[in-house]
Amino acid sequence: MDTRISGKTRLLGVFGTPIKHSGSPIMYNFCFNYYGIDCAYLAFDCDESQVKDSLAAMRRLNMRGANVTMPCKQEVARNMDRLSPAAKFIGAVNTIVNDGGILTGHITDGMGVVLDLQDHGKSIVDKDIVLLGAGGAATAIMVQCALDGAKSVTVFNRSREGLDNARAIGENMMADGVKCQMAYHPLSETERMHDCIRKADVLINGTSVGMRPMHEGKSLVTDMTAFHEDLVVYDVIYNPLVTKLMSDALANGCKEENVIGGKGMLLWQGAGAFKLYTGLDMPAQELKAFLAKREEEGVEPPEDVAENIGEK
Repeated sequence: MDTRISGKTRLLGVFGTPIKHSGSPIMYNFCFNYYGIDCAYLAFDCDESQVKDSLAAMRRLNMRGANVTMPCKQEVARNMDRLSPAAKFIGAVNTIVNDGGILTGHITDGMGVVLDLQDHGKSIVDKDIVLLGAGGAATAIMVQCALDGAKSVTVFNRSREGLDNARAIGENMMADGVKCQMAYHPLSETERMHDCIRKADVLINGTSVGMRPMHEGKSLVTDMTAFHEDLVVYDVIYNPLVTKLMSDALANGCKEENVIGGKGMLLWQGAGAFKLYTGLDMPAQELKAFLAKREEEGVEPPEDVAENIGEK
């Protein structure tokens, strides 16, 4: 029996489907326990048709907040009272904060990458970034990097639809006063892509290329001369822990400390949401140790990171 639960306990949760494999309840309840916060976090199976009822329940039950996963992110965004700048530009929400019945939607997907880079001592401020992909995760990364002070973001994506969507978001950001320079190119322009990587400070793979099992052993970067000593390489993929992109970068001049996998992205997405809920910093190092111990004991890692990676 959890002795924390009382008549004053505040409820939070995650909405989406399928939801039973979410790692969010483990992560947030650990953090509430760590700080002694009288809150409890549960998973709720919810599809797009149930979003309005779920939001009404949030208000009625005075839930402090909720995370949102697929397939509800866009529908939730359409039903918020307020949206953060990133959520407004992207048109999707993964975190809801309830302040007295006023629901504000945020998106921390891109924040997870920026904070994970910071955790590794890497900043995106005034940096030239090459971003591979224009799916849900990649678009959120593009927006967050632009909002957080990147000098430029150059997007390469396979489909024209995805590029057009990214361009429309970028143009809206420019019209709103965001200063980051944006460019958009098809992945078929491989010579241009490799040349941009040679000149870049940061390369981010926001696609599923390299992910186990279907895309393992593959990489979009095929010219090894594109890698250089000062390049930071970030791959949102966490399974396998070392992707072909990462191993190629290490073998072709990139420093070990500059090559980073996506294992920390989920944790830092959660850290952004936790601060929105509580005003406190997530106890990241303690949570890392707790999750590492679970992995050593054979508990499967959460699936939340993989669900949002893909190309449009």
